[in-house]
Amino acid sequence: MTNHQKRLSVPKSWPVERKEEMFTVKADAGPHGESGVPLLILLRDVLGYVDSRKEARYALNQDSIHINGKAVSDEERPVGMFDIIAFSEREEYYRVFPDEGGRLTLTPLDADSAGSKLGKIEGKRNVPGGDVQLTLHDGQTLLVEDDSDYSVGDSLVVGNEDGDIVAHFEYEEGALATAVAGKHAGQIGTIEEIQVTKSSSPNDVILSAYDGDDTFETVEEYIVTIDENFVDADEEEMNELD
Repeated sequence: MTNHQKRLSVPKSWPVERKEEMFTVKADAGPHGESGVPLLILLRDVLGYVDSRKEARYALNQDSIHINGKAVSDEERPVGMFDIIAFSEREEYYRVFPDEGGRLTLTPLDADSAGSKLGKIEGKRNVPGGDVQLTLHDGQTLLVEDDSDYSVGDSLVVGNEDGDIVAHFEYEEGALATAVAGKHAGQIGTIEEIQVTKSSSPNDVILSAYDGDDTFETVEEYIVTIDENFVDADEEEMNELD
């Protein structure tokens, strides 16, 4: 199986220029599905910390690069939305976040904020023993008590070291949220109305823009609830992945 992919066929969220060269590196199997960006692209093409795959492998062998609290050794490891990337020797920390064009960006963080990551609940089911299993957007699973009030569509902040839930943002009218795909990707606003459809069509969500009086509309699938900490980070200088 080839470890290259044609640039013209990569997902729109990937931070690569499609017409510069014919091929780019292909992501390994892992979290985020087909939208996961190979770590090598971030290290070489975005941050400029390495010039080649060989240099990336050497850097990763030093155990100084972590994703969501775990050291990474595979330069093709997929990285995606809301992942936390830490460079311990440089004392640099980033959150992967979609910009207003839908491309993934790196938002600088402090060390405390880098200790946990955001996840959208996309699945919920009962498991033997009376607990409930939650599945997040990147495939991570969490076990919670049966009487917990977590619902599909809500967001959780999960500690990278212990997997504990440290914050819960409900998907409801009045909640702060961001669109992560579609033509409004990267926009942040307050949910004004959730329009539930009676057909198989997705529900629509109307939001009032956080930074103005305008409103925008997108489908429920593209909405992730957040809090003001994400707005503050988004207003700081962001390193675009291109």
